[in-house]
Parts: sequence; structure tokens; C-alpha cells
Amino acid sequence: MFRASNVTPWLYLLPVLLAVIVWVYEPLGQAAWLSFYEWDMLPDTAKRYVGLANYRNLLALPKLWQALGNTAIYMLGLLPFAVVIPFAIAIHTQDLPAHFRNIYRVMIFVPMIVAPVVAAAVWRWLLDPAHGLLNRAITSLGFHPVGFLSDPHVAIWTIIFITGWKLVGFATLIAAAANAAINPALIEAAKLDGASSWAVIRHIRLPLLSSTALLLVTMSLLLGAQWSFVYISALTDGGPLGATTNIYYLLWDFGFSSGAVGWSAASAVLLFLLFALLAVGLVRLSDRLSFHDN
Repeated sequence: MFRASNVTPWLYLLPVLLAVIVWVYEPLGQAAWLSFYEWDMLPDTAKRYVGLANYRNLLALPKLWQALGNTAIYMLGLLPFAVVIPFAIAIHTQDLPAHFRNIYRVMIFVPMIVAPVVAAAVWRWLLDPAHGLLNRAITSLGFHPVGFLSDPHVAIWTIIFITGWKLVGFATLIAAAANAAINPALIEAAKLDGASSWAVIRHIRLPLLSSTALLLVTMSLLLGAQWSFVYISALTDGGPLGATTNIYYLLWDFGFSSGAVGWSAASAVLLFLLFALLAVGLVRLSDRLSFHDN
């Protein structure tokens, strides 16, 4: 039987559902469709159907596998900045006076509000091999200058550090908010029973922070490589020798630099499938490992 009460919740959700369809699923459908065509985005050029050729060519491309490997490095390399450091800061500064906590939270969050392109320009100046402040400090100690952005073995870690520097403030605020929400009575009861500071962290704080930690792990693994795109584009252009290229930069390069829209769309579809599987696994893992205070 039709009831107005059954429709009302969907009316509240309708604007969000429409936005998701228009801005997420409709472009995804277009990408899937374009992945079967060869096209250079010129309006007077006809699209040529090539079937699965774009996928076969991509999977045979060494550059794709290098980009996927670099993407995995970005994802794992950002975990300390997204989880370990923020929780260490949040836990060990919990007992600071309120005004000191507010000061350090503002200071650590400042990189997050700096425009990525501006941050990239500042880091390019700091890391300049000839005149950068970091290399001047290194040479003043008697060492050779470091090619932070030109050495294939160092460049990817430089991009990871810059991305993590931008991310750590946001993650710290989330960790600090979750840590502050823990019931103080649990901490006091443990201390009355003789628990040490480490025992309180190990057996009370960390279990109760597990759901927040898994949320940050999920965000870092799913979005970390995407967050690094701006710094790759602004600082290294995917080089040197493809050392900093990830899958996001590669699909952008195919679509807007090389004009191979079909390859770019095929890369986007492969990226979507890969991260969809990863997201499903992470959600199931979060449900299994998360601990909540009832």
C-alpha cells in the first residue's frame, strides 16, 4: 500500500542521488563507452570503434605496470603520514593545556589550507639542487647535493613526503577528535588499577581508536595516489624516467597530453575496477577489526 511516509526519505535523498548520478556515474559511463573507441578529442574527428584493443595495448605497456607499481608505493608510503604520525601526536598531546593544544593544531593544519600549486612552488624553491635551502644545508655539512626531484631513486619519496606533509594536519585533527571522545572514566579506572601509560594506550586508547584508524587507512589507500597528482604534475611531470608517475597521472597524460582518449578512458576503467575491489576489501576488513565502546 502506497504511503507518503515511504516516499519522504527518498525526497530528502533525491538531490544527493541526482548529484552522484550526474557527477560520478554519468562520467564513469562515458569513460567506459569511450574506452572502446579511438579518438583524439578533436570535434571534427570521428570516433573509431576498436573494441578491446585499448585494453590489450594498455596491459602490454610497460609504462602502465610501472605506474601501478608507483601507485602502490604512494599508497603505502603515505600510511605513516595518515595514520602513525597523527595518532602518535594526538595521543601524546592529549594532556597538554587546552590553549597549547589549539596552537599546535592550528600550526599543523596550516599546510592543509595552502593551495597545492603554491605549496609545490615553495617546495621547488626549497629543493633546488643549486640554490635550495635544503641542499645548501647539506653541502655546508660536506655532502654532495641531493637531486630530490631529479634522482629516480629519491624523487618518488620526495613527492610522498610533500603529499604527507600536506595530509598530516587533517589526519591529526581527526585522530585528536576521536581520542578526545574516549570516555575519561575508562582511563581513570585503568590508572587506579595500576596500569602504566603504555598499558592505557595499548589496551584502551588504540582499541577504541581502531575504527578511526581504519577510516584513515582506507582514505589513504584509496585517495593517497590521487592527492599526489598535483605535486607530480607541478614538480616532476612524472619523471625522471617515469619514477614518479602513478596511474592518475598516466591517464591524464594519455587524455590531455597525448590525445589518446581511448587509452585514457581504458586506464580510468581499470583504475575504477581496481580501487572498487580494494574498497570492498577495506570495508569488510574495517567491519571485522573495528572495536566500539558500547
